[in-house]
Amino acid sequence: MESAYRRRKQPELVRRNLLDEARKLAVTEGLAAVTVQAVSEAAGVTKGGCIHHFPSKKDLIEAVFDELLQAIDKDIEGRMARDPEPYGSFTRAYINSVFDKNERMNGGHWAPLTISALTDPYLRTLVADWANARAERHSATDGDMHLRIARFAADGIWVANLYRVDISDAEKIKADLLSVTERPRAKV
Repeated sequence: MESAYRRRKQPELVRRNLLDEARKLAVTEGLAAVTVQAVSEAAGVTKGGCIHHFPSKKDLIEAVFDELLQAIDKDIEGRMARDPEPYGSFTRAYINSVFDKNERMNGGHWAPLTISALTDPYLRTLVADWANARAERHSATDGDMHLRIARFAADGIWVANLYRVDISDAEKIKADLLSVTERPRAKV
């Protein structure tokens, strides 16, 4: 085995490993299980090595949530790029993302983290800031109150799915929400 002094340093690989292990711990055991010590041990890194990358548990959890929000952004932005109609494109992408993730992954491996955000004030602020920034960014095309309500309804469906509420008519609900995103027609 190579000595740590002779081993080639790979800070990005170490950071990635720490984030992956923190996410796994949060998903399988909850945020309370995410400690610098537990993540260090799971990643095979010294506690000092973990602290070098993430000086506190808060910094580590914030980085995990940042990745979650970046993944959601990437999915939504990709969907928007393929949508030829600007009006409601953010809302359509958001609704489709929510419903597709529910269908594919039963809330996804991120579900326990987002549930944690409901009870943790700091995480709740991170998620709220993300949502408010997206609403502001897309206000020109998606600022209509009906579009906002459709996004809120999609959030409610996601939470209901996490609680295992029977949503046997999910496709109908999705279609109804998406119909709200069509450009309003001028009254004749």
